[in-house]
Amino acid sequence: MVYLDYSATTPVNEEVLDSFSKTCLSFLGNANSLHKLGVESKQLMDASTRQIAQLLHVKESEVIFTSGASEANNMALQGIVRQYPNRGKHIITTKLEHSSVLECLAYLEKQGYIIDYVPLLDTGLIDFEALKKMVTKETVLVSICHVNSELGICQDIDKIGQFLTNFPTTIFHVDGTQAVGKIPVCLDHVDLYSFSAHKFFGLKGIGCLIKKDNIELEPLIFGGKSQSNYRSGTPALPLMVSCSKALRLILSDFEKKYQHVEKLSHLLKQKLENIDGIVINSGEKAIPHIVNISVLGIKPETMLHALEEKEIYISTKTACSKDSGESLPLVALGKTSEISGHSIRISISYLTTEEEIDYLVNTLKECIQKLKF
Repeated sequence: MVYLDYSATTPVNEEVLDSFSKTCLSFLGNANSLHKLGVESKQLMDASTRQIAQLLHVKESEVIFTSGASEANNMALQGIVRQYPNRGKHIITTKLEHSSVLECLAYLEKQGYIIDYVPLLDTGLIDFEALKKMVTKETVLVSICHVNSELGICQDIDKIGQFLTNFPTTIFHVDGTQAVGKIPVCLDHVDLYSFSAHKFFGLKGIGCLIKKDNIELEPLIFGGKSQSNYRSGTPALPLMVSCSKALRLILSDFEKKYQHVEKLSHLLKQKLENIDGIVINSGEKAIPHIVNISVLGIKPETMLHALEEKEIYISTKTACSKDSGESLPLVALGKTSEISGHSIRISISYLTTEEEIDYLVNTLKECIQKLKF
């Protein structure tokens, strides 16, 4: 089996799974309980929170555990506008966002909020000069993803965040789901940052929202204090422990892992350039982990299943996207319907091998020859 859909989800690291299992068996107390078992569980929860804070260079009080990035995104967006209803009704975002952001903003638009989309340059980066003109005193929120899930385009969130410090009532949210564990992350000028553990070899069902201490938000889930005042419920201690373990492991030997992925990504693109009918959509501003291509003349689903028959697993779009014919990010970048309607995503990791890349390329050639003629 050749798995090349790491941006959709990653296999669980066995050490992470082991930590999860041991916590389940050895820490049975509710971390909110006052007895000895509860205190022991709370101490472990606090240690997990502290480790994540240290790894991301934020405060422990700024780490909120969630069920994943989709909840974290919704908590950030809805929580902010409910907390600050008098700051304005203007929100700025991009057409490159995950559906958990775009659909949440569509909901808020129905509630009377004005949603504006920053224009994109040919590279996929936001038009920074345009953004500077769009922000006003009525802008309550700017939400821009760190790395786009389909094309891998990486935005300069530090530059954007530094500019937004000129607007103290405008809050900056970043969806970092495709960034954490893949590229260096600096949150010095970010107010809210979302991510999910299953994107970096952790378990599904756990993620985080980093919320800076100077920001308040109204919870989505009420019911009293838990791990955080902002999300009630019995703390999912085994998942919390697994999340911090997964983050620590993915960040160990980080540069070595990145260089491996970068080398394979370069090799893959070199080989793909020599195949007729393939257009490479992930440009110079994309992280190496994501290589988006269009196979002209062949439906993405057809190609996906043809590769699947050879035990190669890729995706057509981000796994959470709606079932539409075209890639919305490619449409946003002004690509033709032929390109945006035939895109597939190949996503690799430090576990990917050169042999797997060779097998993919050779199989792609065979499938194209078979399906076109």
